[in-house]
Amino acid sequence: MSQSGLTGTETQGTMSFITIIISALVFCSQGSRGQITVTQTPSVKSALPGSAVTLSCKTSTSSGLNGYLHWIQFKPEEAPKGLIYKISNRNTGIPTRFSGSGSGTDFTLQISQVQPDDAADYYCVADYGAPNITQ
Repeated sequence: MSQSGLTGTETQGTMSFITIIISALVFCSQGSRGQITVTQTPSVKSALPGSAVTLSCKTSTSSGLNGYLHWIQFKPEEAPKGLIYKISNRNTGIPTRFSGSGSGTDFTLQISQVQPDDAADYYCVADYGAPNITQ
């Protein structure tokens, strides 16, 4: 799981900037497949309202992920909000200006037409997903 966040707005002259904070969180998977490490850089991004922001996420492996890469938004004192699941699928009610893409070990979350309400922390989450069950 890796985190990116818009944490608030800053005003410089007549322009307001929205700041995005990006940090990394490691998810450990149970079993013999081992650990997936997720990293994001840079750690902070700022954007003008109405502009576009791209958050990058890199996983230590693509083996066994089967598309289980998700983006989650965290705001103080609010429940986490799942934005994107399985790389590029938007959850119900998420505006189309949020989009996910990527493959292999490189993934992105694009926020177009950034709004002040987008100030939050954004986590990239990678896991092996549900185990394959055969009969």
